Amino acid sequence: MKTKIKKRQRWSSNLGIILAVAGSAIGLGNFLRFPAKVASNGGGAFMIPYFISLLLLGIPLMWIEWTLGRYGGGFEHSTAPGIFHSVWQKNRFIKYFGIIGIFGPLIIFIYYTYIVSWSLAYSFFSLIGKYSKLTDQFSMQSFLKSFQGLEKNQFFTNLGWAYFFFCVTFFINIWVVYYGIRGGIEKVCNFALPILLLFAIILLFRVFTLGTPDKTKPTWNVLEGLGYLWNPNFKILLSGKVWLEAAGQIFFTLSVGIGVILTYASYLTESDDVVLSGLTAVTTNEIAEVILGGSIIIPAAFVFFGPQQMQAIVSSGVFNLGFVTMPLVVNKLLFSEIFGFCWFFLLFLAGVTSSVSLAQPAIAFLEDEFDINRKKAVIIFGIVSFILCQPAIFLSKYNVINELDFWGGTFFLVLFATIETILFGWIFGMENAWDQIHKGALMKVPKIYKFIIKYITPLFLISILVVWLIQDWLPIIYMKNVETQNKPFIFATRIGLFFIFFLLAILVKFAWERRQHKSV
Repeated sequence: MKTKIKKRQRWSSNLGIILAVAGSAIGLGNFLRFPAKVASNGGGAFMIPYFISLLLLGIPLMWIEWTLGRYGGGFEHSTAPGIFHSVWQKNRFIKYFGIIGIFGPLIIFIYYTYIVSWSLAYSFFSLIGKYSKLTDQFSMQSFLKSFQGLEKNQFFTNLGWAYFFFCVTFFINIWVVYYGIRGGIEKVCNFALPILLLFAIILLFRVFTLGTPDKTKPTWNVLEGLGYLWNPNFKILLSGKVWLEAAGQIFFTLSVGIGVILTYASYLTESDDVVLSGLTAVTTNEIAEVILGGSIIIPAAFVFFGPQQMQAIVSSGVFNLGFVTMPLVVNKLLFSEIFGFCWFFLLFLAGVTSSVSLAQPAIAFLEDEFDINRKKAVIIFGIVSFILCQPAIFLSKYNVINELDFWGGTFFLVLFATIETILFGWIFGMENAWDQIHKGALMKVPKIYKFIIKYITPLFLISILVVWLIQDWLPIIYMKNVETQNKPFIFATRIGLFFIFFLLAILVKFAWERRQHKSV
């Protein structure tokens, strides 16, 4: 590696980056998306493709991104364009593929922050009992829609409350990243993750002690609820959709393929252990998801609503599951205000530790490639991202959030993972890559992963892209499943995304011309 020419930000310890990466991974998807996917995709049988995807996609990609990030950090790069270029310096175009590693996190940030703000609002609503008298799905759904400004009722007449809590959440994110890696992100993760896990354990204990609240319906109990979630339906494994859902969940739950881990790992030194640290972050996330996330909301809902309503509840969507069904569940408990607060503040902490990580790549790009100091870079990012958040808030009824999520959090995520895997195993070279992985490592990666990383992982990713292209490409491009009144807004969103990507490409080109000029 080249000698470092300036002092770079560093984590205070391996524990610091482990908690930060775990915080990035542990998000709303662990407690909302995962249980919904399990319940609607074969129960316990879903865990077969899930764990296969974890072994063949999640863990390899985690090690790839930790290693590439640390390697690129030695060349004073903290984002994908520079890291990709440091790996393949002879290729003048590879840095442009790395734009996805800035584009994806930015796009996710501009709608994810708004969604996270709902959980902060509901934490407050829980304590003051604002929804405590609601007793059915329809009224609670109406409460959520009116909060979002989608309809008016006696609780909310406009978007004011939602916008207020969005501004508070947005400010918290900017405040955290303003204080940097150690003083901001690491400190928040050190504080938030233990509290998050404590609240999850409290809720888990309460769910497991629910027993059979309605004695006239003895089958409506926690064990049957766990059975509803985990009893396997092996026939569903014949569906390709289930395998794609499992692979997609692994991407979401580990935050791989986004570019965040590349940036976080760039602040490591060669003596830092990426093997054990990466594996520890994965393990922490899986405990939060499979054990805690899989044992709270579905069993609790089953106890109070029974097997007949569960299918409708599960298929209603992850937001309804978290913000409609779960409030109804806690309303039936003694000290419902406290348990409601625990649930929503847990979601808020999980969301914030993820959203601050999404802000870091764009900020690091400004710092590294344009020599802008941290505070100015955060201010620039804050102004630009705040403006970009507005369509996600005010046009949410036109499904703009879903469109942003598809491109920023689904398609480009898989595409980016495919590119970095090929770059790592084939361009960087597996022997060189293997040496880099084990620098500073206290444990050896099983040799089978040489074969997996070079062949299986890229083939798995390419298969996902090919299946998507065959099955869904044309309907998505031609907006065949988009309602007529939404099409102009979806089309405008796509134009906006293209403009953002094009602007980032110009900035990358300018940054490299600037570097070349400085080196002369």
